[in-house]
Amino acid sequence: MSDRAVAVLLRAVNVAGRRLAMTDLKAALAEAGFAGASTLGATGNAVVRARAADAALEARIEVGLKAAFGETPDVLVRDATQLKAVIAANPFTRMAKEAPHHLVAMFLRGEPEPTAVEALRTKIKGPEEVAAGPACLYACYPDDIGHSKLTGAVIERTLKLRGTARNWNTVTKLRALLEAG
Repeated sequence: MSDRAVAVLLRAVNVAGRRLAMTDLKAALAEAGFAGASTLGATGNAVVRARAADAALEARIEVGLKAAFGETPDVLVRDATQLKAVIAANPFTRMAKEAPHHLVAMFLRGEPEPTAVEALRTKIKGPEEVAAGPACLYACYPDDIGHSKLTGAVIERTLKLRGTARNWNTVTKLRALLEAG
């Protein structure tokens, strides 16, 4: 099996005082054996070449980041097939077209349990909506993400899964990078 483009998604980068320059991320990935890594945006998105997008790759990247920075954010990886499945399963197609910056895919370390997703829905006090997807949760924020009570911490606690969210613009840009790579 040959190497293919894989999206690397770092959790909680450049938020809450946790700063990581993307040039430093690229250098750390190169040191970990991923020469030619590219980044997208400033929130911990990279594309590397690897044989598989799996837990072993996540662990390998986490070890490399720990060696470079002394600590590491959680790393989640997705290949083009996995990302296409997330995009295809999106139940909020209208929001994806009209206000993609108000729609996020929270990539998760596992499949969300239906009962946990339902429990999360009962915690929503505003206009937000959520739906489960392939190893992700879709969250639609019609008014404002920044002031919503439906935070990543609430989602993770309720689903009992770690994850990292990307707005729909970033999701589609990552897909394009993977398809080009």
